[in-house]
Amino acid sequence: MSWVRPEITAAVSRGREVILGMGIAVLGLWVVAQGGYLLVPAGVAVVGLGAGWAVLALRRLRFGRGLDGPGVVELDEGQVGYLGPGLGGYVSLVDLVELRLLRLRGRQVWRLKQADGQALLIPVDAAGAEGLFDAFASLPGMDTQALVAALRWAPVPGGRVVALATESRLVWARTGKGLTRS
Repeated sequence: MSWVRPEITAAVSRGREVILGMGIAVLGLWVVAQGGYLLVPAGVAVVGLGAGWAVLALRRLRFGRGLDGPGVVELDEGQVGYLGPGLGGYVSLVDLVELRLLRLRGRQVWRLKQADGQALLIPVDAAGAEGLFDAFASLPGMDTQALVAALRWAPVPGGRVVALATESRLVWARTGKGLTRS
């Protein structure tokens, strides 16, 4: 029997990375308060590390959705895979040229488009989709704040139809003439 309510335990478990980042920042503030030529710069560095970690963890936490969507997302060696009922496939992050968020039949879906025109649709609430934040954050020029803000996108009543989707929002597109591989 636990003395802590299950809802509180679940909330702390979900936000443990944010709490850890804030704890590191507080530890850095304590080191700064000790003073000295060596401790102040070291403490400021620790505060920056902890604050940066907490901000990134908060964005990752806000990116995650419920896991009641169909299918499973796999991340492996720079590839994003989706195994769903009837649909699925793999997309290499190196070959990715466009990332869109669609509203398809009332459900938000990521659309990952490759250079050859093939696209992979992944429901935002599929199992394992919270790992997509780190994969998308590794794309060149990706703004993680815009990535999280895209998920707060509310439907427009009477919005235009784009293919089978009610609406479409461009989140990221590769810039430049092409890909360079070394």
